[in-house]
Amino acid sequence: MSELTDQIALVTGGTRGIGWAISQELAEAGSRVAIVDILEEAESAAAKLPGTGHGGFVCDVSDPTECSELIERVEEKLGPVTILVNNAGITRDNILVRLKDTDWDSVIDTNLSGPFYLIRAVARGMMKRRFGKIVNVSSVVGLTGNRGQSNYAAAKAGLIALTKSVAQELGARGVQANAVAPGFIATDLTSGLPEEVQRDMLDRIPAGRLGSPEDVARVVRFLVGPGAAYVTGQVVVVDGGMVM
Repeated sequence: MSELTDQIALVTGGTRGIGWAISQELAEAGSRVAIVDILEEAESAAAKLPGTGHGGFVCDVSDPTECSELIERVEEKLGPVTILVNNAGITRDNILVRLKDTDWDSVIDTNLSGPFYLIRAVARGMMKRRFGKIVNVSSVVGLTGNRGQSNYAAAKAGLIALTKSVAQELGARGVQANAVAPGFIATDLTSGLPEEVQRDMLDRIPAGRLGSPEDVARVVRFLVGPGAAYVTGQVVVVDGGMVM
């Protein structure tokens, strides 16, 4: 029997990149997966997952009303959410003095407020059942900061603090909350960077390679599985040793 059989996992930003890898990994582990995305392709992505009983749902996670309604829709179709992976995120990069209010707000709303809205929406049910696994996808930028990404860094740092607070508040009711902090991950974005930029990135990574979405997904699978039953409030850095 797979370790996540009978679990219902909700993954935001689940149609591509790290989110898609997480969705596949959790489906392979036996869970029924609700892929959530702002894109209409969520349902077609869910149909490609291994196993049966998955679903695709469209939601703007920056909208608290949509988040509440999303949980109702998912639980009506698939059952109570036992695993929540907050992966959806956006960037609006610029140096501080040129950063627009709208670019600050949109990144905070999606990358930090969105996870809060969804955690709040599932928390009561998880506490009542005395079981729940929450994983927030942060970033090494949330630990170190980064030039030109003050909004993104603030959101990802806030997500780490939110994770630790949730772990403290809900731990006694059987709910665990952890975060993963990916470093440079090979995606469509990084593959399009100039060769010299990619070389500079590799020079900063002791492992000598970019990470893959699957590297992150396997850590998430561990954190929501039985092997991490005594792990909560932690940040697992997945960066090939770039940040120590």
